[in-house]
Amino acid sequence: MSSPAEAETDEAKQLSLGTAAARNLASTSKTPPQMQAVTPRWLLRVLPWVDVAGGTYRVNRRLTYPVGTGKVSFTVMGDDIRVVPPTLAELPALRGVTDEDVLAAIAGRFDQGVYQPGDTITQHGDAANQLILIAHGKVATTKPGKYGDDTNLGTLTDGDHLGHTILAGESTCPQTATALTRTLTLHLTRESFDRLVADYPVLASAIDEHTSGSTPDHNKHGEASIDLTAGHAGEQLITGTFVDYEPRPREYELSIAQTMLRIHSRVADLYNQPHNQTENQLRLTVQALRERQESELLNNPDFGLLRNVALNQRIPTLAGPPTPDDMDNLITRRRKTQFLLAHPKAIAAFGRECNSRGIYPQEAEHEGKAVRAWRGIPLLPCDKIPITDDHTTSIVAMRTGEDNHGVVGLHQTGLPDEYEPGMSVRFMGINEQAVLSYLITAYYSVAILVPDAFGVLEHVEIGR
Repeated sequence: MSSPAEAETDEAKQLSLGTAAARNLASTSKTPPQMQAVTPRWLLRVLPWVDVAGGTYRVNRRLTYPVGTGKVSFTVMGDDIRVVPPTLAELPALRGVTDEDVLAAIAGRFDQGVYQPGDTITQHGDAANQLILIAHGKVATTKPGKYGDDTNLGTLTDGDHLGHTILAGESTCPQTATALTRTLTLHLTRESFDRLVADYPVLASAIDEHTSGSTPDHNKHGEASIDLTAGHAGEQLITGTFVDYEPRPREYELSIAQTMLRIHSRVADLYNQPHNQTENQLRLTVQALRERQESELLNNPDFGLLRNVALNQRIPTLAGPPTPDDMDNLITRRRKTQFLLAHPKAIAAFGRECNSRGIYPQEAEHEGKAVRAWRGIPLLPCDKIPITDDHTTSIVAMRTGEDNHGVVGLHQTGLPDEYEPGMSVRFMGINEQAVLSYLITAYYSVAILVPDAFGVLEHVEIGR
């Protein structure tokens, strides 16, 4: 009769082949190589792509006159803030001043000021006695409405200006300006400017030209007017006209992104089951190249969409986080807004603002998928829109297509060894180390056909 210890040993004996040993004879099921950095790349998908056969795309527009509505720039050295003199020519009254010495003299007369949240910077109806440049901060502007309530005129941010009309002789403040955040400003008093006008005759002539309205007739977009006759009866003389064009239209040359893919011949020959090594190496490299392409279309300093937004299409948020009011302001800046793109964190911030108001945005169908939308316009995620160090980002709105005078992507098809539209893969041979080389090249660019086709909601806070 066996002891209890011997009985336990018998029960512990293995009765069949174990799984660890069996795996040595079995083939494992394998996935193709996975890549975490792949995103939906909505921008590449929503843009209509134009074939640029000659490698250059020229955008012809109607003649547009500069009206001086841009922003000024500043240099910051510790607590010392100074305006960059040439950018003062962006003020409407100083648009005709090109003498850098004169602009430097004006820049040297500004004094620095600081306002805390809630401080009143200007009061509607008060005497206008200074030009105010906003170096840093956010300012709300209002004026009394028809029925006594305040009318919101918008929010001003870095580079905007208040009271520039005093340069042309206006005597009262047209609006009330209130600091929403700690705001740094630069001030130029009317007395200082009058002394500059006395010292520099070119300033007096620039002011006279501005106040006399000598700029050729133009529409609200700055385009040269097309004269028409309407509402007449009888044999009235019909107005003659013509449509003038920009003399130097912008041209977009296709940009390039390239890389060299290297694969050892032993790997390409022997290790292709169940997945082809060359195909998977190429697939993952192309994915990375397309991700870089989308980033360049947004952020390239030359042709990137975020770097080429018209100044009147840049609007700040009213308070900080993206609210439904901000989104409405953004989409009404253009006709037929078709798409909204935002960083996923900005979309989450917008969702929080909607929840706080008891608003539940509807969904829209795009490419057969249900996506978040606002006012029926798809709101698509794009992580290539940058987030700044102070946790702010942007939300973009656009109209697309040549027929819509919108935004178009540019590429060239029919390339030698074309792998995808606008992308080629060329075999470059085998070196002395038996390494195969493939040159992967993508050609692309993007163009905004008219300025209001693309707009940006700036300074979107995502941390609140």
